Amino acid sequence: MAAKPTPATGADIIPLRRPQLARPAPELSDEALLASCGVGDPAALGALFDRHHEAVYRLISRLLRAEPTETDDLVQLTFLGAWQSARGYKGKGSVKSFLFGIAANTVRRHFRATRRRLDALADPPPAPSPGTPEDAAVTAQHLRRLAAALDELPHDLRAAYVLCDLEDLPGAEAARILDVREGTLWRRLHDARRALREAIEGGSS
Repeated sequence: MAAKPTPATGADIIPLRRPQLARPAPELSDEALLASCGVGDPAALGALFDRHHEAVYRLISRLLRAEPTETDDLVQLTFLGAWQSARGYKGKGSVKSFLFGIAANTVRRHFRATRRRLDALADPPPAPSPGTPEDAAVTAQHLRRLAAALDELPHDLRAAYVLCDLEDLPGAEAARILDVREGTLWRRLHDARRALREAIEGGSS
């Protein structure tokens, strides 16, 4: 029976700025890299980090308003979680979704441990070029209302909205990440969209 890989620290495995790998593996698929992580290959984890850390960082920053260093720590914890859980990956969904699931759980544990309110730093879609200063003012006011409304959503609703409407994940993958039934996900997404719409329309009246 193969020996279980010895646990390592984040600095040992995935420093935020890694030197060039002696054995780069850009041709390997995500699945192959994750399988290599499962047998204790830190170079594979580094390559996986290089490939997906920006998406994981973006997701975490949308789920939790924090200092960049704190977000970086949660990204590191996410990839350490992937390192430790790699053998449990069964190919259901993409490796990116697998990482998103670990990231969501990492944020949830962080939230419960610190009892902080979770915020979203939702990057709004780019606004069309305004034709007049008045148009620009209206657009800016609309985006401020949207950000404030998103800020007030409960975590469960915000997570559903971020994954489905901001990250454009299919419902089945988002439900798997959040460990809920698809029907529950769609109800949360519906409630989130309604709350945002009512908040924006109410502010416009």
